[in-house]
Formats: sequence, structure tokens, C-alpha cells
Amino acid sequence: MSDTDLDDLFDDANGDLAIGDLESAVVKYRKCVELDPDFFDGWHALGMALMKTGNIKEAIGAGLQATTLKPNDLLAWTALSQMYVQDGQIGEAEDAKGNARILSLGGKIVKDA
Repeated sequence: MSDTDLDDLFDDANGDLAIGDLESAVVKYRKCVELDPDFFDGWHALGMALMKTGNIKEAIGAGLQATTLKPNDLLAWTALSQMYVQDGQIGEAEDAKGNARILSLGGKIVKDA
């Protein structure tokens, strides 16, 4: 599958999300990250869609993958914090929120090589 095909699939998933078809969006986001395991936007979107459908444990897994791929991404840490809160993991939520706070102030979680 080409990058164009991946982008089209991701756009289709975003369209499903926009009209409230969360289950279809989740299926397409899963396919995106299956095709490209390093696709940050796919992992981030999958985590958010899973959180909205109540699949919190799987959402956290996707959120962790997103923060692993882009450890200095503010939105990824913010989303992960929200996922942990929904799962009742308050300590982990605070840690993720702390990383988001560092980034919002211009810091880095992982220093550039």
C-alpha cells in the first residue's frame, strides 16, 4: 500500500469520526497502524477513537505507542492523561499531565539527538 493509500484510509477514518461512526473509524485507524506501525497520527487518532467508544485499556495502549513515537508531542501526552483518568489510573494520569506541562512550557521530554 502506498503512502497515498494510507493517507486516503486515514482521511476516510477521519470522515467516519466526523459523522459519529466511531466503530468504522476505529477499524480504519487500526488498519492504518497495521500498515505503518510508525504512523504517529494513526496511533493518536486510534487512541482517541477507542477512548470515545469506551475501550479504555486499548486506548491507553495506542496512546502509549503515540508518545513512544513522538515523546515531545503535547497533544499525545494530554490525550494519554485523559485516557488514564478514565481508567482510574490517577498516578499515571498525573505523570502524563506533568509531561504535557513540561512541553507546554517549551521543555522536552526526550532531548533531540
